[in-house]
Order: sequence, then C-alpha cells, then structure tokens
Amino acid sequence: DLSANCRGPAAKPVHTVHQANRDRRFPWHCTPRAALLRCTLGHHSSPPFQAHSRKEASVSHTDVLAAFSQLGFTPFDWLLIELAIVAAYIVFGVAGFGTALVAGPILIHFMPLSRIIPLLVMLDFLAAFGNLLPSRQSVVRSELMRLLPCMAAGCTLGVLFLLNLKSDLLLLLMGLFVTGYAVYSLAVKVRPTQLAASWAIPAGVIGGLFGALFGSGGFLYAIYLNSRLTSREQARATQSALISCSTVVRLTLFMIAGVYSDISLLVLAACLLPAMLLGSLAGRALIKKLSREAFVRLVIWLVLVSGLALIVRYLTA
Repeated sequence: DLSANCRGPAAKPVHTVHQANRDRRFPWHCTPRAALLRCTLGHHSSPPFQAHSRKEASVSHTDVLAAFSQLGFTPFDWLLIELAIVAAYIVFGVAGFGTALVAGPILIHFMPLSRIIPLLVMLDFLAAFGNLLPSRQSVVRSELMRLLPCMAAGCTLGVLFLLNLKSDLLLLLMGLFVTGYAVYSLAVKVRPTQLAASWAIPAGVIGGLFGALFGSGGFLYAIYLNSRLTSREQARATQSALISCSTVVRLTLFMIAGVYSDISLLVLAACLLPAMLLGSLAGRALIKKLSREAFVRLVIWLVLVSGLALIVRYLTA
C-alpha cells in the first residue's frame, strides 16, 4: 500500500523510530515512486543522491587530472621549478621575504608573471604564518597597525596593475625592479638609523604595490622596521606579521578577481607545497649556522644576475 508508506508524521505508529528519523532526514522516501522502489529493490536500496555524489566525485577527479595535464611541464621543467621553489623558501626562511626575487626569474620562463604572483601568494601565506607563530609575542602592534592600511592600499593598486598590464611589459618591469633592488642593496652600506613614523605611508604603499605586482615588497618593510625598532627579534617578528597580513590581503583580492577559479593553478600550488615546506625548514635551520648578512649578500648577487637576464630576454625577444 503506497499510501501506508508515505503518510509522513501520521505514519509514526507503523514505523520504527529509526525509520521515522530517516524519513525526516531524507524526504525522497516519502514519494509513491520511492515506496515502489523500496518494495521492488528491498528496503536498504541506496538513495538517488548517493549515486549522484559518486558521479560528481569522479568528475572532480577527472578535472584534477585534466588540470595537471594542462600544465604541460616536462620532467626537466618540473625539476627546475621545484628547485626554484626550494631555493626561494630557503631565502624566505632566512630573510623573511624574497620568494619572488629568487623564484620569479626562473618561473617566468615557464609561465606569465600574472600567474606566478598568485601562485607564490598561496605558498607565502602558509610559509609566513609558519615564521610568525614561534615569535608572535615579539610583534610591535603599534608599528603593525601604522603600516597595515597603507599596505592594503598599495596591494589593491598592485593587483589592478598586475591583471591589466601586458605580460611583456611586466617582464621588463620585473627585471628593472629586481636589478634596482640588488644594486641598491649592494651599493648602500649604511641604512637610516632612525626614520620618522610618517615614513610608514610610503613604505606601506610602495611595499604593498611591489608585493602585489612583483611578489616582493618585504625589503621595504625590513628597511622601515629595522630603522624604527632597536630589537632585531621585534623587527623580524613584526615583519613576519606584516607579510602574513599582506598575503591575506593579496589572497582575498585575487579571489575576488576570480584568479583562483583556475583549477590548474591550484593543482600547481599543491604540487609545489612539499618544496615550499622543505625550503622553509632548511632556511630556519640554516639561519642558526650561517651569518644572516653573509647569506643575504650572496642571494643579492644571484638576484642581480637574474634581473639582468630578464632585461636581456625582454630586449632580445
């Protein structure tokens, strides 16, 4: 009797408590067609949505495989990309910034800058919080709150430029930026001993702009904080907190712009996650055995060579 199986609440006397609860959770049981299926196939037949879920899962798995094949990298390409990420996050573990300065000149041979920066933002998000957690008690909140609004404004401008400028122009701009940073770091021996608080505005805006556009504005935060704070631990912890906030802002802006709707970009980030973790751990171990200044100076020379190579590539293209 179909009506006897589908009376809803009035049918409680003829149902067990378990069956009544199941009917409330799964309304598909309370249709004449469902009752007929139960009589024909047996009481424990699977609901229609379970088969649909299995189908969706298989489609999702297929999408991931298709996205991976869409990347189109050869094994040698993968080796270079993974090594670039390891090297970049060794530098990040030591200096607290610089992933795009190290990895960008290598990755740009395999993908456009408008793809590199969102990729590194996802990895930076995890690495920055890993650096912040052990030293969060040393963060100077007054300096952090002074820089945050300016950094957010700069990040917004940088994302707009990144998504709207031509890729060849971005290649030249990144080469000039990387080379200029390296020359400045090698040439300027004495940093400002004490900056006024008003310098937070240009440092935050330009750092946010460079962070979103080229993936590395952290050196400006480092210059400002090292001149404002006497404690090296406080400067490093505040810088890590600021870069963590910067990655959150950039991640949000890229999500709003729809950049992360590309499944292949997410698959690529997942493939590079082990390399990021390896580099970060190696960097934290290295800073205990090697002078930070000597290591950073070596990296700057490598960055200079990479920047000049990008400019030459643009001029010969």
